[in-house]
Amino acid sequence: MSTRHADALSALWPTHGLTVTDGERTPLDLGELFGREAPRVLEIGFGMGDSTAAMAAADPGRDYLAVEVHTPGIGNLLALVGEQGLGNVRVACGDAMELVHRLPPGSLDAVHAFFPDPWPKARHHKRRLIRPDNVALLRERLRPGGILHCATDWPAYAEAMAETLAADPELRNTYDGVAPRPRHRPVTKFERRGELAGRPITDLVFRRAVITPSERESGHESGRAG
Repeated sequence: MSTRHADALSALWPTHGLTVTDGERTPLDLGELFGREAPRVLEIGFGMGDSTAAMAAADPGRDYLAVEVHTPGIGNLLALVGEQGLGNVRVACGDAMELVHRLPPGSLDAVHAFFPDPWPKARHHKRRLIRPDNVALLRERLRPGGILHCATDWPAYAEAMAETLAADPELRNTYDGVAPRPRHRPVTKFERRGELAGRPITDLVFRRAVITPSERESGHESGRAG
């Protein structure tokens, strides 16, 4: 890490950091973590954190919980938090899905999974973030009407993502197929790299459906877009 990153980590981790421990299942009190009640966004795999900081700065009414395993990226995001005075960002270090297990059901306004590792080899597909069991868990953490937004620059992964998201019984595509590139999502390093390599960028935006009690009891989960 650079001195800037190390200094930010030392100064801000006690107040803005969260260590994710594998197997820990104690429910996380998000109100206590952020010091207020507000809609919350989970940012999975934020890289160096520049995009997360930009989105949080432009969206002060929502809290951003950003999780990453890359220590220099964590240090950089904390440096940006300090430099820009971003009170609506908390940074978690560890496995994203271990963190998700600790989040209360229905506690998130949105989940962002921007350019996760595509694990292109078939034998590694089981390591992909967007797979049925993970999607079910992420969807449960969304409020009804909450958004699961994924982006990738790998066409094969984009196709697999779309199929997996569409197969979830309580998620509805907010577009007829691929979503147009949203203005609120800053261009990331991985996106630029994909574009330079000639790979198309795919955004998929799904919403957790509103399922009525009678529909749930009857097992009918066509739902309504909420």
